[in-house]
Amino acid sequence: MNMDFEVVKERARIVSLYRLLSIYNGIVVFLMAGFMSITQEKIIKSMSARSFLETLPIVPMPAGECFALSMGSFLVLVGLGHLYRRDTLTDMMRYLVFLAEISACLLVMRSLNLAYDGVVLLVVADLMHRYQGKNQSWLLVGAMFGLYFIANYNMAVFQGHVAPFDAYVSYYKSSVQAILVAVKNGFVSVNIILFVLYLVLLVQSKHQEKERIASLNKQLGDANKRLRAYAIEAERMAETRERNRLAREIHDTLGHALTGIAAGLDACIILVDAAPEGAKKQLAKIRETARRGIVDVRRSVKKLRPDDLEKLPLRHAIARMVAEFAESSNMKIKVVALGWPDNLREDEEEVIYRVVQEGITNANQHGHATEAIVTIGTEPGRNYIIIADNGIGCSEVDPGFGLRHMKERLGLLHGRLRYWSDNGFTLEATIPAGNKQEDDK
Repeated sequence: MNMDFEVVKERARIVSLYRLLSIYNGIVVFLMAGFMSITQEKIIKSMSARSFLETLPIVPMPAGECFALSMGSFLVLVGLGHLYRRDTLTDMMRYLVFLAEISACLLVMRSLNLAYDGVVLLVVADLMHRYQGKNQSWLLVGAMFGLYFIANYNMAVFQGHVAPFDAYVSYYKSSVQAILVAVKNGFVSVNIILFVLYLVLLVQSKHQEKERIASLNKQLGDANKRLRAYAIEAERMAETRERNRLAREIHDTLGHALTGIAAGLDACIILVDAAPEGAKKQLAKIRETARRGIVDVRRSVKKLRPDDLEKLPLRHAIARMVAEFAESSNMKIKVVALGWPDNLREDEEEVIYRVVQEGITNANQHGHATEAIVTIGTEPGRNYIIIADNGIGCSEVDPGFGLRHMKERLGLLHGRLRYWSDNGFTLEATIPAGNKQEDDK
């Protein structure tokens, strides 16, 4: 927050100094144009216009028109400068505005007979304000050289097209001439000082902006590291909680049932010879305990199924899972059904669901794929799932946990998993087709 406040203050100082630079140049243009207009009127009234014109290479513009042109073109220059600094302009519009600003700058200098070239620094200030680095260095250097080449009225190209400032100064006495020249030079010096100060603040502001961005990037990197560490820790905690839950389920259901069965069998061993009827009754109790244990185990196993499979048919559950993954990973995933498997047992549905889930996850995580096609179909005697992606693939497939886990799941159903890499990665899972069995069989 402190850094943001300092950046805002620095930008406010830059804007204030730019306005001061504009106002100062406006005052100088006003004074210079006024001086030449008043001097020209004095020359006319003193009946010395002929001798004055003989010292000039051209006939100067009428005093009133010269003053109006100078002030009008300067106001246009300032307006274009503020427009150039707006963030809403496109690059093309900004270039056009900048060219128009250069034209207005040249018009101001021409109306002042090139007596004052300080307005060039206003244009350079605007250009520096938008300077973004070495990609624009050629534009900055070219514009500065071009402007100063045109602004230098000592160049021979312009000497025959202006009424020199010295010609106006020569109308006054020697003592006054020295003062006028000193004032003019003072105007130029003060303008350069203001411009240099503006550049110092601008460079300092850009340096602070870079430091702020670097600080934000570092904070973002640290936050990402903490987030990754938190995600890993959360995953470990979730795995620990799941293991503890499974341990409790096994202890409370299967462990309890097996303990009761074991105790009952010990009693039967004692009773089988001494009291056969009692042993039969005890076996009946053991059978009931085993049945209750089976029910509890089935209930616990069902809790391990994906929630979507509990609420939706397999087709809709896969469609939802694929859509959610595609939205979160920005992958394009297409599901093609060539005959949807039916009469599936719950364990078969879960294996198909997990194969699709693991397949698209691997395509995104390891293959860095952007597109994948999931094909699910049936053939006589088997159901199959083919997942093909456009990822980076690999020359040699080293099965990781995901592929091994899919093989284990499919192996329990006497299924098979094949995979290969060719313009991406493709895996094919097949499951023997069978009839759905009742849970109590």
